[in-house]
Amino acid sequence: MSEKKQSFEESMKELEQIAKELESDDLSLDESIKKFEKGMSLSKQCKETLDNAEKKITILINDEEKDFTPSKEE
Repeated sequence: MSEKKQSFEESMKELEQIAKELESDDLSLDESIKKFEKGMSLSKQCKETLDNAEKKITILINDEEKDFTPSKEE
C-alpha cells in the first residue's frame, strides 16, 4: 500500500473534515472508529511535520546568531 504522503495543508484539511464528521451523528460506531484512527494518524503526521520545521528554524536561528556574534579579538 504505497500512499503518497500528503502535504501539511492537505493533512490539516482532511483532519478538519474528519473532526466535522465525527461531531455529526451520521456515522456508525465502526465508521467513527475508522475516522478516529485516520484522524490520529493524520495528527501524528502533522505533529512530526511541525516538529521538523521547528528544528530547522531553530538551527537557522542559531546559525544566524553565530554569524552576528562579534568575535572577541583584541
